Amino acid sequence: MSTEGHDAGLHDLDLRASADVVRALNDANAVLLEALRDTEADLVALVDAAAERGGRVIYAGAGSAGQMAAADAAEWGPTFSVPDDAVVALVAGATLPPGPLREAAEDDADAGAAELRALAPVPDDVVVAVSASGSTPYALGALCAAYDAGALTAAIVCAPGSPLAELADHAVVLAVGAEVIAGSTRLKAGTAQKLALNAFSTALMVRRGRTYGNLMSSMRVANAKLRERAVRICCAGAGCEDGVARATLAAAGDELEVALVMLLIGVDAGTARARLAAAGSVRKAAR
Repeated sequence: MSTEGHDAGLHDLDLRASADVVRALNDANAVLLEALRDTEADLVALVDAAAERGGRVIYAGAGSAGQMAAADAAEWGPTFSVPDDAVVALVAGATLPPGPLREAAEDDADAGAAELRALAPVPDDVVVAVSASGSTPYALGALCAAYDAGALTAAIVCAPGSPLAELADHAVVLAVGAEVIAGSTRLKAGTAQKLALNAFSTALMVRRGRTYGNLMSSMRVANAKLRERAVRICCAGAGCEDGVARATLAAAGDELEVALVMLLIGVDAGTARARLAAAGSVRKAAR
């Protein structure tokens, strides 16, 4: 597998100065942007297909890949105020303590299938398997169960021609090559997958109307820092003064989307909420 490749030019890495080790790691990361560019069309196709389905996004993975997926899923709620079940991350052995048992859980295809079936997937859902090698049994089990349920299936992998890429309706293959530390896919592979997941989830939320331009119009206002950010978003989105933004945000009960619609078309909070419920996005509600 390409993810297990050995870069013979780094055979003396342990004899090198720290500066040379760090430089080797940074130089290796230079290929990531090219790998992402090469998969851009595949990522776009996945985003558009997922936006059309409209259901949940369910990630499935193990090890570093699973952790990257879980990290992405954790930010959907705070950033876009989606329901808690809009995105789910299944990570092999997540309920087990760190150590050999958790690491061995990635070999259990039956567990991946069972945990996916427990979510009762439907055709509107999108199941994204994340695996550097593209052959992780846990992820394969989950994707097979998703296929059986009629859900849209996708794979974000780093190995061309892998089983997951062949099985999925949409495959994003990030050809990053051998790692500086052979087989340590938390490095280039993990970073590339994190970038691809960022692009996928953000573009999907844009398509689903969770932004206004490039502003976080659906952001959850949960603390003082985020309230200040919400005020700045109101000012930028509606072209209003700070005091007006604060007063409107308060009248909207800290619901940022509501405040933006109020400011953009001069309606009260109740009318703004009704328009948002009917339209589904700030831009459409403010027409």
